[in-house]
Amino acid sequence: MNSPENSTEIKSLYDYQERDLAAIFDRINNKPDDYNMVYQLPTGGGKTVVFSEIVRRYLEQKNKKVVILTHRIELCKQTSKMLKGFGVRNKVINSKVKDLNDQKDYDCFVAMVETLNNRIQDDKLLLEDIGLVIIDEAHYNSFRKLFKYFEHCFMLGVTATPLSSNFKLPMKDNYKELIVGDSISTLVEKGFLAQAVTHTYDVGLSGLTIGMNGDYTVKSSEALYTNATMQDKLLTSYNEICKGKKTLIFNNGIRTSLEVEDTFRRAGVEIRHLDNTNTKEERREILKWFKEKPDAVLTSVSILTTGFDEPSVECIVLNRATKSLTLYFQMIGRGSRIFENKKEFHIIDLGNNVARFGLWNEPIDWQQIFRTPDFYVENIVSDEEIERNFVYKMPDDVRAEFPNTTDFTFDIKGAYKRITKEGRKSKEVLDESIAQHVQWCVENSEDVFDARILARLLKDDIKDRVKRYAYCIINNTNNYKEWLEEDYYRRLRMGIQQAFAGIEA
Repeated sequence: MNSPENSTEIKSLYDYQERDLAAIFDRINNKPDDYNMVYQLPTGGGKTVVFSEIVRRYLEQKNKKVVILTHRIELCKQTSKMLKGFGVRNKVINSKVKDLNDQKDYDCFVAMVETLNNRIQDDKLLLEDIGLVIIDEAHYNSFRKLFKYFEHCFMLGVTATPLSSNFKLPMKDNYKELIVGDSISTLVEKGFLAQAVTHTYDVGLSGLTIGMNGDYTVKSSEALYTNATMQDKLLTSYNEICKGKKTLIFNNGIRTSLEVEDTFRRAGVEIRHLDNTNTKEERREILKWFKEKPDAVLTSVSILTTGFDEPSVECIVLNRATKSLTLYFQMIGRGSRIFENKKEFHIIDLGNNVARFGLWNEPIDWQQIFRTPDFYVENIVSDEEIERNFVYKMPDDVRAEFPNTTDFTFDIKGAYKRITKEGRKSKEVLDESIAQHVQWCVENSEDVFDARILARLLKDDIKDRVKRYAYCIINNTNNYKEWLEEDYYRRLRMGIQQAFAGIEA
């Protein structure tokens, strides 16, 4: 079964698409001519197919024309091609179009929002007899500037995520109603989307900062994701899960993507990098290579989140964190199309995004998000809360260095409750923890020098314990935790020295 968006030859709709189309035409026929509404359908569910059929039927039934607005040239071309497959005479209004002397020859116009806005403002273009305006990727706010030119038209916004890209400008202010299509899980069950297999890795995001747009800044993301630890984690996860599979890696910054390209090449993996600075020719050549090579790896920045459809992608790597629910679904959606024998795809999350938003196919109340977006945004799980639930697992190679130790557990929270209940000072929690680490190092060493070497291997375990202790005493600043870690390690070395001094005595 082919994905609903893979072909322009589709002339009939699937049952869920027909149901949604009937609901939309009910509003077109029974609501005022200037009614504004939104239609939601997951990426891969066939939004372009649905609104192309809407255009075809609208032109049959009404004595009016249609305008379709997009925010990217790629979407213009794809939409125009789809419309032609449905027999709709359409014209793309791009930067090359200076006037519309031939507009009587067309029933539908597909326009880039910025281009159309510039032409109208310069009085170089006047669209006549427009009755329906369809806004693709309606969650973007760039479209609002055009609403005033189509005040008497029926406005249909289409999106997979009816949550405004600007939280201060909610979609409910411009649209009166939301129609929700089938959920991701339903489309998976029906065989229209591939099943997702999700792999998550805990990543400390305390060094990231939030920018004016409400998402993590590129600068702070680059600092984290270009470091050796994160590059190693990315390469390891790729080798464990995606090796031999067509893989698409999303990054938040060009420097990160170039670093990923270099890391993979040094590891012998054939990989290409793509961002918005590549020329059209370069992009065409890279995407052709990606399409044709079965195990191709492509690392990218932003450019492939919309207007890109390669159903053969088997692995999606989120090598970034995001606060944007829309971006989260857009990135994963690039791998959700079914293709030939592909029934499932893999997601590697290296940004705690699954913990923040939930699994890709989990139920989500789009009506509530549409009506009360502020409530949704305010209740997104915080990074601090996510990291508080991290469970540290000592790597097998580290654990192997402590062959005489059988119990590697220490309950910081439990010890804190016990000690404070007994009226003792909270710092005694770390005293007990240090004593345990001293015991590990001593019982697995022949002398103080060996023990100190083992102590260095406990860096991540110490970091985790200090973090949990800081949560307990509600003092979670980075400076304080760094001081605690330094003091912990100093006291650990001292404890080892004293332990061996006692043994020798």
